Amino acid sequence: MTTLSAEREIEHLMSLHPKGFDLSLDRVTRLLERLGNPQDKLPPVIHIAGTNGKGSCAAFSRALLEAAGYRVHVHTSPHLVNWHERYRLGAEGGGRLVDDKVFAETIARVAEANGGETITVFEILTAVGFLLFAEHPADAVILEVGLGGRFDATNVIKRPAVSVIMPVSLDHEAYLGDRVELIAAEKAGIIKRGCPVVVGAQEFEAAQLVLIETAERLRAPLTVYGQDFLAFAENGRMVYQDSDGLMDLSPPRLPGRHQFANAAAAIAAVKAAGFDISERDADKAMTNVSWPGRMQKLTQGRLMELAPRGAEIWLDGGHNPGAGTVIAEALAEQEEKNPRPLFMISGMINTKDQSGYFSAFKGLTRHVYTVPVSMSDSGVPNDELAARAAEAGLSAEPVSSVANALMLLRDTWDEREAPPRILIGGSLYLAGAVLAENGTPPI
Repeated sequence: MTTLSAEREIEHLMSLHPKGFDLSLDRVTRLLERLGNPQDKLPPVIHIAGTNGKGSCAAFSRALLEAAGYRVHVHTSPHLVNWHERYRLGAEGGGRLVDDKVFAETIARVAEANGGETITVFEILTAVGFLLFAEHPADAVILEVGLGGRFDATNVIKRPAVSVIMPVSLDHEAYLGDRVELIAAEKAGIIKRGCPVVVGAQEFEAAQLVLIETAERLRAPLTVYGQDFLAFAENGRMVYQDSDGLMDLSPPRLPGRHQFANAAAAIAAVKAAGFDISERDADKAMTNVSWPGRMQKLTQGRLMELAPRGAEIWLDGGHNPGAGTVIAEALAEQEEKNPRPLFMISGMINTKDQSGYFSAFKGLTRHVYTVPVSMSDSGVPNDELAARAAEAGLSAEPVSSVANALMLLRDTWDEREAPPRILIGGSLYLAGAVLAENGTPPI
């Protein structure tokens, strides 16, 4: 896919408008009015917020709806390799990433409507998504929040078919607050009066209480994980249970026990939004679901060729302590099934709790190679990151790149040992760079 046209449009916007977030709905509302309010002309919207798991919930929701034959538009962020990944347009037989020409033309239209006024690039690109989705027919829209909820540019949807709040934990404290209840209050901003709400599995009771109280205050029909629905493993299967009964399903294709809860939230959300999903549809979705850069097993590509023979490589963009915990649990499950020594290749940015992320892997990983994050201006220098890993009790050393870490591991590997299991992660920027260098971008 040629990306030059859309990339040029976005690079031009980046040169005109401030980077980052400026939490307010005034600018995007003004722009959308000039475009004829496309956000009010969408098919039913599944609006998803949360600190962790919202991307997985979006992926499961898409898989469920497509398995049932629905055409589904999907907006997610950030992208890993190409900006086009943020916009999947619904089609018979499964959605496709937006065509470059259509994408570039839509960006130009939205930028012209903005007329050079102050706005963030994320707000312009959110308006681009609404325009694309309004102008192409579909049966549903899956809309992932960018940051927070209350003041996120996606939160101009007046009557979502369902609002979903996935697990809430500490992240983006500079914008959202330094206590989980404050962050939960920001996420709860997507709840609309009288519109259905699904609350996914919450690690913190304080967060769950805020979400429930907000829904009750707004008289929003409420469905809560562990109270109204749940999922559990039984005889190698996933059982989903709610007031309608049980579904006996294949285990999710996405690895990790936490994906049972994410899949369950998606099933509850799709049902709350009014879509009919059969057990057969749900089973098909569990085996078809795909979410690049999140516990993604690399099976081919240029970087694979640099690793020790027989190595198992996992890629995950999770970057906060909550994500570290679920990734470590998923790798511990892999260790139980197939024991291998675990190594990490990690890069992170300076707005994240690096020691908190690494602490989840204490006692699980043998050694960490820390690398620069070349695709972000906020990358932590690899020597500083090695110090943060050491503070968390891990053996760590800085190296210059992922490729060099893999080659160093290969050149020093004792082949009398089982081939290593390698986790590359700590940043979505790093995950994107790895997929690009490996020659396996999302499609």
